[in-house]
Amino acid sequence: MACINPDGTLTRPGRSILEAMRQPAPLNQVSTGSGVPLYRVRSVIRELLVAELAYADGELYQVTEKGIEKLDS
Repeated sequence: MACINPDGTLTRPGRSILEAMRQPAPLNQVSTGSGVPLYRVRSVIRELLVAELAYADGELYQVTEKGIEKLDS
């Protein structure tokens, strides 16, 4: 996965994007808050959703408890 390293740690973009989603945010705000281009945010978020580190509520994206644990480890 592009957001998780082989050792299970978050990649730099994965970490930045999860940090930007500590509060619910639409994709454009996640991009601005993380400093990651929108096209890359879209692909990383897809992987974060599959890994259950983030969830979508309509147009808003937020980090899950599992994602917070990953950020804090």
